[in-house]
Amino acid sequence: MSRRRYLIAYDISDPKRLRRVIKVMEAYGQRLQYSVFLCDLSGMEFTRWNRDVLEVVHLGEDSVVTIDLGSVEAAAEVRTLGRPRTLPSTGPTIV
Repeated sequence: MSRRRYLIAYDISDPKRLRRVIKVMEAYGQRLQYSVFLCDLSGMEFTRWNRDVLEVVHLGEDSVVTIDLGSVEAAAEVRTLGRPRTLPSTGPTIV
């Protein structure tokens, strides 16, 4: 099963929805910054993530951005300045 690495960021206007989106994101990936996650997902996992997020967000008020960084095996390099971050391994990240 091929996995792709996604950089996902969100801006949620309502605190209640924000808490719910955070729970969804923590189930699918690893936090890099306050509202930025790195997720290694199969096609089916990405579809589930998309469904789960759409159940929470208000499309007229909130924003979720996904950036496909490519195959996990050849994903774009992620570098940090300052305090280092632990990136997901190449295996499944869903808990």
